[in-house]
Amino acid sequence: MTDGKNSAAALSRLATTLRALRHRNFQLFFSGQLISLIGTWMQTVAQAWLVYRMTKSALLLGSVGFASQIPVFLVAPFGGITADRVNRQRLVIATQTASMILAGILAALTLSGHVHVWHIFVLAGLLGVVNAFDIPGRQSFLVDMVGKEDLMNAIALNSSMFNGARVIGPAIAGVLVAKIGEGWCFAANSISYIAVIVGLLLMRVHSAPRASKHSPIEDIVEGFRWANQTRIIRALLLLLGLVSLVGMPYTVLMPIFADQILHGGALGLGVLMGATGVGALFGALTLAAKTGVKGLGRWVAFACGSFGISLFLFSFSRSFWLSVALLLPAGYSMMLQMACSNTLVQTIVPDQLRGRVMSLYSMMFMGMAPFGAFFGGALAHHIGAPVTVAAGGVACVIGAIWFGRVLPDLRIETRRLIIAQGLAGGEPEQELNAQPVEEAGTSN
Repeated sequence: MTDGKNSAAALSRLATTLRALRHRNFQLFFSGQLISLIGTWMQTVAQAWLVYRMTKSALLLGSVGFASQIPVFLVAPFGGITADRVNRQRLVIATQTASMILAGILAALTLSGHVHVWHIFVLAGLLGVVNAFDIPGRQSFLVDMVGKEDLMNAIALNSSMFNGARVIGPAIAGVLVAKIGEGWCFAANSISYIAVIVGLLLMRVHSAPRASKHSPIEDIVEGFRWANQTRIIRALLLLLGLVSLVGMPYTVLMPIFADQILHGGALGLGVLMGATGVGALFGALTLAAKTGVKGLGRWVAFACGSFGISLFLFSFSRSFWLSVALLLPAGYSMMLQMACSNTLVQTIVPDQLRGRVMSLYSMMFMGMAPFGAFFGGALAHHIGAPVTVAAGGVACVIGAIWFGRVLPDLRIETRRLIIAQGLAGGEPEQELNAQPVEEAGTSN
């Protein structure tokens, strides 16, 4: 009898964790994107190793990361206004097709033996421009696929998928690079886009263009102004930008740790990146099992602090398997902060501003990363990768303390904004309204 109750409870928890998959459109998106993202992570690891193999330069490793992500910082506002004005389904199909073409060009150059570092820079920059439109478009498209009620779960499952691919992709890339070279990873990535494009074409979703009476610049300014005036959004974005600037460069410097410090080579690089992905996958699944937004603000603060501590300890490790173990909590904490921030932003933002505000999220998440990659690479060139990563970990802990201290002042505003949107990640409006205003402090 007890076993039956336990089984029923386990099935109920599983159904809660996977509830966004009851939507046919999200099923198509999830399956296609999973295949595509495995290819993306294969290319990410292979490209980093290719640059490192050709140059042996920490500065150039950071520079390629800068070239691939600086367009997100510069162009994302235009991607956001595009996501608010056009059919998001068609926008995502267009960006995925462009990404497939760019991966195919890199594969052809590498397999033919004609690839040069400047080719990688140019293609990385072009992919960054595509991502500036793809990220706000794809993030905004989630609500069109599942509605507001299952939006939080869809974000968490999307992050789970991203990090499941992050486990598989680097592991495959490590083997392929060591055995047959980087070019085949790029080719596999190009082919993998077919799955997500077919899934998008099979969807039946209402994603009508949204007319605007204002110029694109006026609409972009409106999005910036709303985010700046909404204190919880501003705080979340600032913390996200800090982590991307000082914490995320550890991934760009990972080939140096794999080769010079831990002596693991290309295969070791795949294992290290995969360990981060395993941790991140569990972080995303932790959020997927949650049914409401209550407590997410505290989760953001604790996750950011834990991420910083994990990075600090990782920087001092000279044991390969200890480093792998330390990357598990680093990946877990990093993804929990990113996914919780994404959930809170998407729960709070009005539909008519969703694309523009998600473009700001993209600017902080990916757009600040190139500055971090560039300066992290330059700093590592002068003082070494371990000290650079350790300093970033300390800065993340300081950021977490700041966010934790300002959080109590933001809770009532956050509760009001969530209620204004009608749903809070599955919590009906009337349930929220039933709580006294004095209890609003529990929303984060």
